[in-house]
Amino acid sequence: MQISQTTYLLGEHPSAWIICRDQAFKGIASKIEIPNSVQLCNAYFTGATPGYNTKHQHAEDGSKHQESSKPTWLLALEIVTGTIVGFFLLFAILTAVKNWKGKTSVIIPWKKTTNRKDQMTIYIDSEMLKDVSRLSRQDLEVACEDFSNIIGSSPDSLVYKGTMKGGPEIAVISLCIEEEHWTGYLELYFQREVSDLARLNHENMGKLLGYCRESTPFSRMLVFEYASNGTLYEHLHYGEGCQLSWTRRMKIVIGIARGLRYLHTELDPPFTISELNSSAVYLTEDFSPKLVDFESWKMVLARSEKNSGSIGNGGVICSYPDSLENRHLDVEGNMFSFGLLLLEIISGRPPYCKDRGCLVDWAKEYLELPEVVSYLVDPELKHFRYDELEVICEVANLCLKSDPTKRPSIEELCPMLESRIDVSLSADLKQSPLAWAELAISS
Repeated sequence: MQISQTTYLLGEHPSAWIICRDQAFKGIASKIEIPNSVQLCNAYFTGATPGYNTKHQHAEDGSKHQESSKPTWLLALEIVTGTIVGFFLLFAILTAVKNWKGKTSVIIPWKKTTNRKDQMTIYIDSEMLKDVSRLSRQDLEVACEDFSNIIGSSPDSLVYKGTMKGGPEIAVISLCIEEEHWTGYLELYFQREVSDLARLNHENMGKLLGYCRESTPFSRMLVFEYASNGTLYEHLHYGEGCQLSWTRRMKIVIGIARGLRYLHTELDPPFTISELNSSAVYLTEDFSPKLVDFESWKMVLARSEKNSGSIGNGGVICSYPDSLENRHLDVEGNMFSFGLLLLEIISGRPPYCKDRGCLVDWAKEYLELPEVVSYLVDPELKHFRYDELEVICEVANLCLKSDPTKRPSIEELCPMLESRIDVSLSADLKQSPLAWAELAISS
């Protein structure tokens, strides 16, 4: 039988319509059971379709029966697996919470910028400096006479001298950088440098008293205990020669060597002076040397530029202090500087001057000829001990080797100096009657 021009609209709807345009199908259409209005209403609210409820219900009952008849071993496996996964998830959450509480961090942008692509994030661990004293800028300003008492300067920093109220004399190093150029990496390395300096504790090392970190006005400062006798550089090149006798110079040499031995071998991790020279050696009232790393800012700036320059644009970087590279160690460089410092101490000449050129070049011809080595001695000195001059020249020669790998460690050189140099007062008095006059002047 051909069916044409016939449309059926049947579905799960309150109204069911049968449209028969062909009169030949009236008989067929009349045999279709059309539910009454009550049935349709019940079907609409229960979500069931008349005529199909029984079959659908049987299907649901069958599926439920199948689910309830799962094997016991499968149910046990599901329970055990779920328990293990839940345990690991709980452990991970507790560990994350513990780490978050243990590392209270301050989040700062790595540089100030309006470009959202450059807005990378640095995490600063606020616990890093918990054991270091934080000093206010106002207190330091009063101590340093409105920061007018400048005793040193470099392109990166200024050094002020001051006296804390009821406390010691201080040397304050202030970083010369504008706030808009201060990056997150600089802040990170500043705090790392402060924590590194704070762990130094030796009689021949300058003691860090604290730091200053303020936003208004922008300030980043390090505060050291000041050695009241000035720097070795000042005494060698601007002071009176009689104040630095041979014995005092040898005492300074031994003190510097012991300070370096402490830094290089007794600390873990080791520590090196950024620029070891006579300006980094401060003297106490009794002419004991104290090493101060005033040029550490250069290291901070160099490491910051290295890291920020390698980031590139885009994305977000999360950096923690623990993930930073260790403090740069230049032990061989310190040993070369120590050799040069020895020549400066015995000769009274600066490492370089326009008229005389480089001190190392001038001294080489004397270092290798024992018969003329006495020409290295500072003319200001009225007397010296030849055997001690020989050991100083021997150590200087070893330190000034052009190949860094052939330079000895300070651990090897310290015993040489300590065993062959007499820094006792009696040795100086025996050498020359003039030492009595020097002793009277110093006292």
